[in-house]
Amino acid sequence: MEEGMRMSSTITYSRLLLSGLMLGGLLAGCTDQEQSGPNTEDKQPVQGAQAKTVHWSYEGATSPEHWSELGDEFKTCELGKQQSPIDIEDDAVEKDSNLSPVKVNYSPSDVSLVNNGHTIQVSVKGENNVIVLEGKTYKLKQFHFHLPSEHEVGGKHGEMELHLVHQSADGDFAVLGALINSGTENAELNKLWSRLPKEENEKATVIEGKFDLNALLPGDLHSYRYQGSLTTPPCSEGVQWIVLKQPVEWSEDQIAAFRNIFPHDNRPVQPLDGRKLETEG
Repeated sequence: MEEGMRMSSTITYSRLLLSGLMLGGLLAGCTDQEQSGPNTEDKQPVQGAQAKTVHWSYEGATSPEHWSELGDEFKTCELGKQQSPIDIEDDAVEKDSNLSPVKVNYSPSDVSLVNNGHTIQVSVKGENNVIVLEGKTYKLKQFHFHLPSEHEVGGKHGEMELHLVHQSADGDFAVLGALINSGTENAELNKLWSRLPKEENEKATVIEGKFDLNALLPGDLHSYRYQGSLTTPPCSEGVQWIVLKQPVEWSEDQIAAFRNIFPHDNRPVQPLDGRKLETEG
């Protein structure tokens, strides 16, 4: 029994450690700025005798093709076999009759935003914003944006992509993604875009009033599903991805406002490496 208790404790500790590492990545690359300033997004602790920080970016010597060279904790960016984003090709998608569209339960919420040096990230207060995926509930932590889209569909980018980052009670992560193309203005988005910080800032900007999260999503919630990773260092795997099939529209001016701050902040697509890419049957 003592041996069994030790094994159980070891398994529990390992799970907590993995969850902690992934949360660190999400609070770094997909960051929760309520807890940290922008410097935690692009700097990760390096193991070794002397603590130091590692800077990563989307250009030059610290761009995605060099992430794995920046520190041992970033090796998964090159060696991982379940990396994100991916190119979603029709002939690779399998229909699964056991899957149903993701259930989204969002309500108008208090939010704050920050320019963390890599994206505009919006932290969401409250515990009531959740998605339910095959009976499992994930709470919304934050959302952020990439330009152009990180996922491709049939080899083509969207003009931008929205990532809504969620975590379950047992520590698993699920990211709900939506591609963004130019078209009709998103009026609710103007509550955020009117306060866009053009420079990296440590203090989050609190948005007055409630923000309607549902205004960010399309009417059709059918999606592509696959097991992937964070799209920023340390590229931790074990992330459930839900990429919505129907894009959303923003005005050209709204997209240009983001582009003027971040000309591009997307990781290139990664090999599927034999993973299942599924959709609702």
